[in-house]
Amino acid sequence: MPFSSLSDPADLARAYAALESVWREIKDLVPDGEHERERTRVACIVASLAPMALDEDDLTQSVLLHYRRSLAA
Repeated sequence: MPFSSLSDPADLARAYAALESVWREIKDLVPDGEHERERTRVACIVASLAPMALDEDDLTQSVLLHYRRSLAA
C-alpha cells in the first residue's frame, strides 16, 4: 500500500483527499484498461510528496504537476 509509510493521521487524511482530487481530475484522460495502474501510480506520487506538502491543495497541485511532467517525459 503506497500510504503505509505515512503514520501521522493528518498526513494520511491529506493523502487520501489529494488522491481522490487528483484522480477526479485525470480519470477521464486515462484509458479504461489502465485505471488501476495509473491510480496506483498517482497514489505513489501522493505518498512521496505528502510529508512535504503544506496542505491538501498544495499536495494536490504538486501531484498534478509531477504526474503531468512524468507523462511529458
